[in-house]
Amino acid sequence: MKKVELIIRPDKLEKLKVILNECNVGGITVTSAMGCGNQKGNVDVSSYKGIEVVNMNLIPKIKAEVVVNDEEVEKLLGLIYENLSSGTVGDGKVFITTVDEAMRIRTGQRGKKAI
Repeated sequence: MKKVELIIRPDKLEKLKVILNECNVGGITVTSAMGCGNQKGNVDVSSYKGIEVVNMNLIPKIKAEVVVNDEEVEKLLGLIYENLSSGTVGDGKVFITTVDEAMRIRTGQRGKKAI
């Protein structure tokens, strides 16, 4: 199993939900987030007493987390790239980590059955 964490633009959430449905992903956790990447948001460089000060602006983002079977990861990544990429700075990132175990609290089911 793999945990796929996405940091995306808020306006891309509906497209992401369609993609996840197409890949038969059973659940999603979504969190509002603020952040910036290499572009540092809107950079305002100024000087105070001879010291350069960079004001890093945080941009609204959405953090979405899903757990999928190993076989579904490549299809999911392809659909994410095809549908969520605008080709401009700030599209977001995807992080993939291995999940050793999962358990559904209600039933005690473990492994693939739990997701």
